[in-house]
Amino acid sequence: MAVPTEPTSYPQPIPPVDPPAPDAATGGAAAAVAGAQGHPKLPPLPAVRGAGLAHVLIPATAVWLVALIAALFAIPTLRSHDAMLWLWTALAGWLLGFVGLAVYSWQRAAARRGSRGASTLALDEQLGSS
Repeated sequence: MAVPTEPTSYPQPIPPVDPPAPDAATGGAAAAVAGAQGHPKLPPLPAVRGAGLAHVLIPATAVWLVALIAALFAIPTLRSHDAMLWLWTALAGWLLGFVGLAVYSWQRAAARRGSRGASTLALDEQLGSS
């Protein structure tokens, strides 16, 4: 098998693409839609609704609690199959859920106080029904 003598550089540079020239059929609409570098202008993204951190942390912590309770009832089966790791995984998930909730409430309290380093995203979130 022959070894190449000259190394090939990867990745190869991509040549720049020129924006399309306006033509008579579109009346220059293609150039009006294109941005400064020839990319189309995208509409702004909609606001995120109902996807806050508490809407993920609270149900996930509850799911880990259910898994922990199920694993506690299955301890004899877990021991016989050498699968006690599931019990410790469920316990760690439940405890880390509480750590996440503590950090979330700490950040929320700091944002209410107006601390400089606090994330203000949690203040926009409504936990109860509005």
